[in-house]
Amino acid sequence: MSNLTICCPCLFGLESVLSGEIKRLGGENIQTTDGKVTFQGDFSMVIRANIHLRTAERVLILLGSFRAVTFTELFDQTAALPFEDFIGSLDAFPVKGWSLGSQLHSVPDCQAIIKKAAVRRLGTVYGKTWFEESGPVHQIQFSIHKDQVSILLDTSGAGLHKRGYRKNSTLAPIKETLAAGIIDLAHIRRDDTVVDPFCGSGTFLIESALHAMKIAPGMRRRFAAEQWGIVEESRWSLARKEALEGVYRESRFRGYGSDIDPEAVVLSAENAEKAGVSARIRVKEADIADFKLPEGKCSVICNPPYGERLLEIKEAEALYRTMGRVFQPREGASYYIISPHEEFEKLFGRPADKRRKLYNGMIKCQLFMYFK
Repeated sequence: MSNLTICCPCLFGLESVLSGEIKRLGGENIQTTDGKVTFQGDFSMVIRANIHLRTAERVLILLGSFRAVTFTELFDQTAALPFEDFIGSLDAFPVKGWSLGSQLHSVPDCQAIIKKAAVRRLGTVYGKTWFEESGPVHQIQFSIHKDQVSILLDTSGAGLHKRGYRKNSTLAPIKETLAAGIIDLAHIRRDDTVVDPFCGSGTFLIESALHAMKIAPGMRRRFAAEQWGIVEESRWSLARKEALEGVYRESRFRGYGSDIDPEAVVLSAENAEKAGVSARIRVKEADIADFKLPEGKCSVICNPPYGERLLEIKEAEALYRTMGRVFQPREGASYYIISPHEEFEKLFGRPADKRRKLYNGMIKCQLFMYFK
């Protein structure tokens, strides 16, 4: 397992951010395509990627990639892959995946064929015709895009956006991985101040604190591959110890949040406590119309409500006008606002210095950046 091909999917628009993370982590032969970054490394890199990466959705091991336009080709080439390098004779190996723009378009049929091929391969290796699958789960994932098949193993388990601090959230929370990507794009540093006047569940503030203090997002959670037993448990423990030693405790980071909803304020404070960064964050109940920048250099990062129904959209548009009035240009102040509204800049009152297309779930958005 000294030279694995590792694949990390990410939200569209964050590929370059994730690629930079992987490069800093020591990944080799990094290749970036839409919605994913692929690189080389050993199993220690798999461990570190799960613990450290902020914008990856998962860490997958690529077992093989090939072209297939018939079920026979799919079966034969899948059965040639080295599943036994990771999956034991008692282990569970469910299959899931997707197909897009391919001749093999039936996902349930592809799922069944890949399962049968894995059983054939493992049965040949272990001398079995039936598997009870009572051991640790090794989730097999497949993707078929324009007849190109990729077969992967998921080492993460629950998605990496599940850091563990946000058991509860407001109605429209921003995903932790997307928040982390925006924070990276905002170039938040260890002694910076971040402000979120629509703090909701506190995600921007918490992710900013974790980023500034170099607290690895996966340090406090567990991963599927820990149960596989293919490397010593001590290697996971050592990686967590190294992550803990790398925390920048001298950071002077400060986060200030507010929300018009008092329940959101309480929730943000609770989540900051769970994340271990409550000493760095202050939240209060406040209306955006009363917003004032703190003194000194600071970055405002926010995900204002935008609504889906006509009345809510009109209210959101009025909100954008208010933001344009209170988010005034000032030396040392920058603003990063994510919104799907195509007329945001017009409503806000001035064009962004830079824009970036991002996806908040399935909603196409723009990150409007004001820093001049």
